[in-house]
Amino acid sequence: MTTRHLVDPSLLPLLDLMPSRAFTTEALPQIRIESEARFAFLGEPALRPEVKVIEGPGGPLEIYWYDPSPGTASRPALLHVHGGGMIIGSARSMRHGPAGMAAALGMPVASVEYRLAPEHPFPAPQQDCLAALHWLAGNAKALGVDPDRIGITGESAGGGLAAATALIARDTDGPKLAGQFLTYPMLDHRTGGPDCPYRNPMTGEFVWTRPSNVFGWAALRGDYEASDARKGWFSPALADDLRGLPPTWIGTGSLDLFLDENLEYARRLTAAGVPVELHSYPGAVHAFNAVPDSHLAKSYSRDLLSAIVRML
Repeated sequence: MTTRHLVDPSLLPLLDLMPSRAFTTEALPQIRIESEARFAFLGEPALRPEVKVIEGPGGPLEIYWYDPSPGTASRPALLHVHGGGMIIGSARSMRHGPAGMAAALGMPVASVEYRLAPEHPFPAPQQDCLAALHWLAGNAKALGVDPDRIGITGESAGGGLAAATALIARDTDGPKLAGQFLTYPMLDHRTGGPDCPYRNPMTGEFVWTRPSNVFGWAALRGDYEASDARKGWFSPALADDLRGLPPTWIGTGSLDLFLDENLEYARRLTAAGVPVELHSYPGAVHAFNAVPDSHLAKSYSRDLLSAIVRML
């Protein structure tokens, strides 16, 4: 059975542009090269970043700083975390997303070059994102940022890491976030595997599949047992308590592998007293916003940007 007939027609070109890949340890280096090349084809964004290097938990950590109005004070700001299944992608190559967000919103965006699995398993990526958040909040005045109006955002693995960073910041008395904006976030390490609590036959056929998800989470997990108090930092769906998290926006697709875990996370957030805005886009597969001229991508961008303006 295929779900292709359920895919919005405007997204059909995406299925050829981003075909599902069989991830293996041996194939991963070449897949990374191909991913970098795909983004390099887009050229430089109109708003070019300043690369700032901070001291991270694993050594020098690059922050790509997109500032549409340097010299302006007391602005809201976003920490952006790129996607890539925990195993591919980079802030260096994936510049158009945060650049476009900064330009459209008129606010600075910091994109973090976190370390990738499997070379750097949990908690390395989460530590890098938290370090970037501490840098942004700690240097708010010098950057022209209001420390009380900082949000965090990310797509796919980046959305999962953003959610994890919000949990860690809450649990460790870190910087207080004014909002989290999660695009089809990767939240549950069980999805697609033998312990998966979701058995939706309509999700996960395209772009990011169940085997891909199992590989990505295994790479991130390393030898971590996911049984101690940090389990929610690894896989936010495992967090026992979601109280005290910032107001949340979640956007996902009706055919995305992450649909069910995203809906469940939204339900649990509301039950914990966290304000939640949730959008599920019909006929949308994973990474559907990569077709910017589609009506779904336009709706998504409008919903996300307006939520950021309201919440920050």
